[in-house]
Amino acid sequence: MEFNFLDLFLHLDLVLEQWATLYGTQIYLMLFLIIFCETGLVVMPFLPGDSLLFVAGLVAALGKMDPVVLSATLIAAAILGDSTNYVIGRTAGERLFRNPDSRIFRRDYLEQTKAFYAHHGGKTVTLARFVPIVRTFAPFVAGMSGMPYLRFLAFSVFGTLVWVGGLVTLGYYFGNVEFIRKNLTVMVLLIVGISFAPMLIHFLRNKWQQRKVQA
Repeated sequence: MEFNFLDLFLHLDLVLEQWATLYGTQIYLMLFLIIFCETGLVVMPFLPGDSLLFVAGLVAALGKMDPVVLSATLIAAAILGDSTNYVIGRTAGERLFRNPDSRIFRRDYLEQTKAFYAHHGGKTVTLARFVPIVRTFAPFVAGMSGMPYLRFLAFSVFGTLVWVGGLVTLGYYFGNVEFIRKNLTVMVLLIVGISFAPMLIHFLRNKWQQRKVQA
């Protein structure tokens, strides 16, 4: 069975089952790279994160992967990705985003994350684990802002343990429920929608406050 990039979002369960069957233990490396890139590279915020963790737990429940090895792999990927992103932000910072019209280094994503960071402070690194796009840019902004690395790492590790552990566990224990299996696409879209909700609420709140000031 052949898959295209869109299947990573629409038929993720089938993709992971196929990968597990075809590549065996190499699937852990493949999942490591996806999570590492989503969290560690500011040009990769579009990769699946929350849905991938949930569906990976589901596939593990089918006996295709070891849940302990899976969780450890994804935790390591997310922490290393965060740290890499932090270093890039600390060393390159604003230079990567000088061009406001760049389609690769999206200035609007950076500004949204800065606003999120300004509102929540250091705990943004933890909270961002559960917000797509912000999850990718938060370590970068933390590096730019000069947050001490050990403090950043503490927030990163805590957030990672809750994020990876929580979603993989949910997938593992609820993925074999018949209703969820039959409506997996809806469940994945629901997870994505819930993930984007905090960012959308924050954005709408800022817009409302700006209108009140201008009125």
